[in-house]
Amino acid sequence: MNPTLLILAAGMGSRYGGMKQADPVGPAGETLMDYAVFDALRAGFDRVVFVIRRDFEPEFRARIGRKYEGRAAVEYAFQALDDLPPGLAAPSGRAKPWGTAHAVLAARGVVQAPFAMINADDFYGREAFAGLAAFLREPVLHPGGRLPLAMAGYRLNQTLSDHGTVARGVCRVSPQGLLQTVTEMTRLAPVPGGVENRENESAPVRLTGRETVSMNIWGFVPPLMAVLEERFPAWLAANLANLKAEWYIPTVVNELIQEGRADVRVLPTESRWFGITYREDRPRVAAAIQRLIEAGVYPANLRC
Repeated sequence: MNPTLLILAAGMGSRYGGMKQADPVGPAGETLMDYAVFDALRAGFDRVVFVIRRDFEPEFRARIGRKYEGRAAVEYAFQALDDLPPGLAAPSGRAKPWGTAHAVLAARGVVQAPFAMINADDFYGREAFAGLAAFLREPVLHPGGRLPLAMAGYRLNQTLSDHGTVARGVCRVSPQGLLQTVTEMTRLAPVPGGVENRENESAPVRLTGRETVSMNIWGFVPPLMAVLEERFPAWLAANLANLKAEWYIPTVVNELIQEGRADVRVLPTESRWFGITYREDRPRVAAAIQRLIEAGVYPANLRC
């Protein structure tokens, strides 16, 4: 069974503004999502599932989803604030979605095959999709029923922005290549000779820049959906009153590792990650895409 590509596209990009998933970065108007889908299809994925919000479904289908319908099976899942366990309701004043773990759970009725999960507005590189496709073609449960999961691992200094701090999950990896922990650092910035985490301005944490980080590109198996459904009520019990709390997929993965319920293979990639966190990032991303086209990695027109 070929794997599915699950794209989280329910967010509108509060720091960037607007529907940045549709902003062009390629010479023929390609978006970052176009490059992700192109890389995934040539790696062997044959189905694309978008997680979106109902309120911009018509625009999304017309501007984005329709482009891929002739090249892959395309389906949609919807992340909604009222997608909650029976008897619960979203508190008054809640506006933010429930987070990336809830976004994955929103696709539980649509995804049946092993799948890669990505953000809609990131560039991951062909190497990451090739590695995940190979891993996902024949996943088997590990001893004790541990879920076989995977994560593409990037070098921290290959994922930063020149225009502000970024949040990254900094990983500890075993000598056997298994993920051991993910530590969220939310104010990372490049400095001469390395990187600083500036969550505490008076005592920044210094990093080398060569640390492995998670960029929210994961390899998952369908039984994870049941695990998410099982864990969501407990997370809600602790966080329902917090109008800004979000349930993140790296948090769930980290918990499963610590509980001995999952083995997560880290698939290292030397690819450079690109994303448009700030509006000023776009020219740099477009220039990087152009260099990859000139190197023969991508055609000048993905629609050719």
